[in-house]
Amino acid sequence: METIHILIADDMEAHRRRLERIIASEKDLVLTASAKSGYEAVALAAVKKPNIVLLDIEMESQMAGIKAAAEIHKILPDTKIIMLTIHQDNNVVFAAFQTGIVDYLIKSAPKEEILEAIYSAANNQSPIRPIIAEKIREEFARIKKSEDHLTGFFKVIATLTPSELEVLKLLCKGLKRKEIAEERSVEMETVKKQISSLLKKFDRRNTKEIVEVVNELKLFDMIRDIS
Repeated sequence: METIHILIADDMEAHRRRLERIIASEKDLVLTASAKSGYEAVALAAVKKPNIVLLDIEMESQMAGIKAAAEIHKILPDTKIIMLTIHQDNNVVFAAFQTGIVDYLIKSAPKEEILEAIYSAANNQSPIRPIIAEKIREEFARIKKSEDHLTGFFKVIATLTPSELEVLKLLCKGLKRKEIAEERSVEMETVKKQISSLLKKFDRRNTKEIVEVVNELKLFDMIRDIS
């Protein structure tokens, strides 16, 4: 088996020493560097180019490890990053995976589990752990809901008259009813009727809700460019 070069990053010396001992116990594992902060981890990774990085989440700041992981992934996309954490916080762990890490471990994990994670990462066989699988399912559900919402909005937009579409564009720009009337050179009553029609078609209680959804679904640019 080829030698696996590992970088450790943890602000607690006791944790670093333990990981160093674990690495030293295996003939095909080599410690290339040991960092005390996220900043050091990025700098040392750029110079040493390790195969594996064991990276603590919380160092000089609460999210230092996550920021470091994102930077290391940009510089060394082939380097496998395993995140180390004290608390198994679902949202934090999922945020870490979004930076490109391949696995995560509780710091107190047994030696055997740490070694298994290292070898699995080196062989591109890191498992999808239960927390991450659940988060992925939740994310897909959110995306599906967003897509359904987007489809519904497109259907409504297709039913808008040119005048209603123009009013919607102006609402998205932040104009008030009086300003819209002046901009379009129409009576205030006409604008009120068009807004009332928009509320009915979009099934919303007020224009603020419509604008919020348009912005949330990133439709603003599309609406702005429609003639």
